[in-house]
Amino acid sequence: MDLKITTLAERPELAGALDGMPVTWPGFVLEDLVGWANFPRIAADFPEYVLVATGPDGAVVARGYSVPFALGVHGRGSLPASGWDQVLLWAFSDLRHGRAPDTVSAIEIAVATGLQGRGVSGMMLTAMRENARRLGFGEVVAPVRPSAKHADAASPMEEYARLTREDDGLPVDPWLRVHVRAGGVIDSVAPTSMTVSAPLDRWRSWTGLPFDTEGPVEVPGALVPVQCSVRHGYAVYVEPNVWVRHRT
Repeated sequence: MDLKITTLAERPELAGALDGMPVTWPGFVLEDLVGWANFPRIAADFPEYVLVATGPDGAVVARGYSVPFALGVHGRGSLPASGWDQVLLWAFSDLRHGRAPDTVSAIEIAVATGLQGRGVSGMMLTAMRENARRLGFGEVVAPVRPSAKHADAASPMEEYARLTREDDGLPVDPWLRVHVRAGGVIDSVAPTSMTVSAPLDRWRSWTGLPFDTEGPVEVPGALVPVQCSVRHGYAVYVEPNVWVRHRT
């Protein structure tokens, strides 16, 4: 596709269209409380780390959110097991305390509904790495949400992330494959990257499922089963992601 990719800092007038771009995330994923509280702040506090892609007609067709944070400070050093949630908390804590960042983390790369499968996500990943390099960073890390894992929710992420194709040795998962083709290296699994906990009536409204059985429930779009406690009236989804490292 013929795209124009810029930062939100360069084109602040696109903030509304960026936020309103139709995406295909499962509704319950948007209920992670860390993300709910912090994701909307990225555009305001880190606009130079937000990418926006427009088509020939000027419409927003893809977006890429990232944040800078300090990985090499005392008490950190390695990519966190709590993945996406933790890096958001680190980024805004570092901003608040004036701590100099040394790494950029991808937060989201999303393509507008109906435009998937055209190589746009790979273009946005490349642009994110180039933007990080332009800003003086040597590495981009990404808590990747494997795009086909929902079809194999019962498998542990540690096993799924290491599955490769026989013909070329690349990951079986399409989104992990895009990262590896782009030069990314799978580092580790973040087993508690995102957490969504809510009363059963909210899960029923999000998913249309009855949530009337004790134990694991497979939910469309979920990467692992949701744990349901009918006795106590709530269910919890703990999503694992896969850390991938990219040199810029």
